[in-house]
Amino acid sequence: MSYIRSTVMLFSLLLAVATQVFSSPVDINTANAEALASSIDGVGERKARAIVEYRKANGPFANVEDLANVKGIGLKTVDNNRNNLTAVTPAH
Repeated sequence: MSYIRSTVMLFSLLLAVATQVFSSPVDINTANAEALASSIDGVGERKARAIVEYRKANGPFANVEDLANVKGIGLKTVDNNRNNLTAVTPAH
């Protein structure tokens, strides 16, 4: 493997790790569909819109686990993304 290729691979790995370490969790009660789709592994635009619609119809999520109440979102998806999600209850 060439030096340049090794360096590029190492830089890419470090960038991916830094992004995960320094990014703050996405709030499922306030994030828009685009933010949800880009922040939650296994959730694309369609499921992200379903999350926003569920939130509009049912109010804010009490906790991250409640995300599994959205059709198409399972506990496995919630568990796989748990460290990257938060559900801050809005003040009334």
